[in-house]
Amino acid sequence: MSKRDYYEVLGVERGADQKDIKKAYRRLAQKFHPDRNPDDETAAEKFREVSEAYEVLTDSEKRAAYDQFGHAGVDGQAAGAGGFGGAGAGGFSDIFGDVFGDIFGGGGRRHPNAPQRGSDLRYNLELDLEDAVSGTSVDIRVPRHVECERCDGNGAEPGSSKETCPTCAGHGQVRMQQGFFAVQQTCPTCHGSGEHIKVPCHKCHGEGRVRETRTLSVKIPAGVDTGDRIRLNAEGEAGINGGPPGDLYVQVAIKPHHIFEREGRHLQCEVPINFVDAALGGELEVPTLDGRVKLKIPPETQTGKLFRLKGKGVKPVRGGPPGDLLCRVVVETPVKLAEEQKELLRRFQESLEGSHSHHSPKKTSFFDGVKRFFEDMKP
Repeated sequence: MSKRDYYEVLGVERGADQKDIKKAYRRLAQKFHPDRNPDDETAAEKFREVSEAYEVLTDSEKRAAYDQFGHAGVDGQAAGAGGFGGAGAGGFSDIFGDVFGDIFGGGGRRHPNAPQRGSDLRYNLELDLEDAVSGTSVDIRVPRHVECERCDGNGAEPGSSKETCPTCAGHGQVRMQQGFFAVQQTCPTCHGSGEHIKVPCHKCHGEGRVRETRTLSVKIPAGVDTGDRIRLNAEGEAGINGGPPGDLYVQVAIKPHHIFEREGRHLQCEVPINFVDAALGGELEVPTLDGRVKLKIPPETQTGKLFRLKGKGVKPVRGGPPGDLLCRVVVETPVKLAEEQKELLRRFQESLEGSHSHHSPKKTSFFDGVKRFFEDMKP
């Protein structure tokens, strides 16, 4: 049976470039792939045909021979002659990896012994509010992998060396073949490295890295807040095969404070006052992160009133003016009163009778609203 023209098989012009050929093959291979057409011999045959055409037309030497002599110029060289899936270069498995690698996340295989950057690490650091606002230095203990000093990261016992893996011949991958399908897997002997350590290092057991806990001093800049990260270059995991180390990220979290709450560059706190100071006014001391300051309470101050102390908040770590301290007044009801004090309060209450609307406007307004609400409900 004569073979069809390879350009006709792929549906491309004779002058088509590699991009068009690859695009045509991808479309046809997906259409006729045996996994999509189980038990369909016609589809399987077409899949072999387009794969053979693709291999020839993407090889510059084979394509030149084919263009000059037709099938006679490539007979015995095409993948079809080897049954597709042979271990040699140009086999079906190479075509499959080239065209479908980006679909299945391959995108090309990295050399098994190429240097690899070490992983980044994260350390969660809790800080007191005062330290976060003013800045400080803290020592942290970080467990991580470092390069083995005994073997200099080689993994082999000093005096010995690595050898090419006998199972995968240094490729880091082995092929399992069934029919014309070839599946690549990580080599079970060298685990993808392509090398075999005959005498592993006694300290790292062939890993090239050992686990250790190191104490690091971290400088905390003034103004950091929860969620900020401090990067320490090259303080992460050691690299592999001579690759650079990763970085260490110190993640900051501010501990709850017994007085202040922080919101960005501003601080908030509650200031309890007795009802005499609230009614008559007064002066009291309130805390700030810089010390105590005087706060003047005007007469007839109500619960919830906010007093703003300019510049008594936090100076942001990224620059800008410091925030403010917002003091929220809470009027405290007296407790554990003596009988004499209770009597004074009763007499005070009697003095207010008949003039509640004048002395307690919010209370009067509220109950007037309640009265109207029930009146509106009447039929």
